[in-house]
Amino acid sequence: MSSLDQVQRLHPSCRDKTTVSSDSSDTWELAKQPLQGLKLASHEVLEKAQQKGRLKCTKCGGSRMFFCYTCCSLVGVTLQEIPLIKLPVKIDIIKHPNETDGKSTAIHAKILAPSDVTIYTYPCIPDYEKDKVVLVFPGPEAVSVQDMMQCLYDRTDSRSHYTFDETCIKRLKRDEGQGATHTAENPESGTPDDAKASESRVYPLQRVVFIDSTWNQTNKISTDERLQDFVRIELKTRKTCFWRRQKGKPDTYLATIEAIYYFLKDYHELFIAQEYKGEYDNLLFFYSYLHSVVNSAKISAGKC
Repeated sequence: MSSLDQVQRLHPSCRDKTTVSSDSSDTWELAKQPLQGLKLASHEVLEKAQQKGRLKCTKCGGSRMFFCYTCCSLVGVTLQEIPLIKLPVKIDIIKHPNETDGKSTAIHAKILAPSDVTIYTYPCIPDYEKDKVVLVFPGPEAVSVQDMMQCLYDRTDSRSHYTFDETCIKRLKRDEGQGATHTAENPESGTPDDAKASESRVYPLQRVVFIDSTWNQTNKISTDERLQDFVRIELKTRKTCFWRRQKGKPDTYLATIEAIYYFLKDYHELFIAQEYKGEYDNLLFFYSYLHSVVNSAKISAGKC
């Protein structure tokens, strides 16, 4: 059952904006609290689409609201009406074949950042350069986002005894902020090969991999030999506010879109700029809206 199906099951009339917003202001604020303070595009387009109800996907004919999680296409909403986000690093999502499409939040990332997000269905896994890719997945050998870059440099620069220090961090932030590139026309940049080597030392991270499945299904993918020997990242300080919590799992086990968002936010603050100004908040555009609707419906039904 999709998240939208669950909304309608809990409170059939909640598709009507007036029904949702007819709760007391205290109840509505309670439903939104965990995701307060985000710099999001207006949800008015989603509210209007919700009033229209579910529509057929023009590609597969499935009954959908907002988007088709099978075809990765919008339904009842146009591309011009939703925010599109440019990410600082490419994102790959490895989806478990038994993961229910309608329950996955991975589709949110693909729709909102289409040029930077790719979804693969296991056992399809790309052939990665392991020194330039990290896997976000908890485990005994996982490191924090803060320690991630040092681990990558330790791997790629062990031969030249290069160390990742404060100077490199400042350079990374400066170059990201200025959109700087190294070219052969610049005498200081040396040859194209030198420029490429220099850039790889400053930007060792090229891609981030996430696993999309229920936590009980992750073992098959996470233990695949093709994903071994990656630097693994764990977001230990973040807590989920997903409305579909998995029984017996800690609240640090995040929904896929939450993990992507928090990783990018930490990456931005640590390696791109000192201050985060909401650059990736709109990755939670659909998620935050569904969160408020689902929680409001649960409150109205007396389930929380």
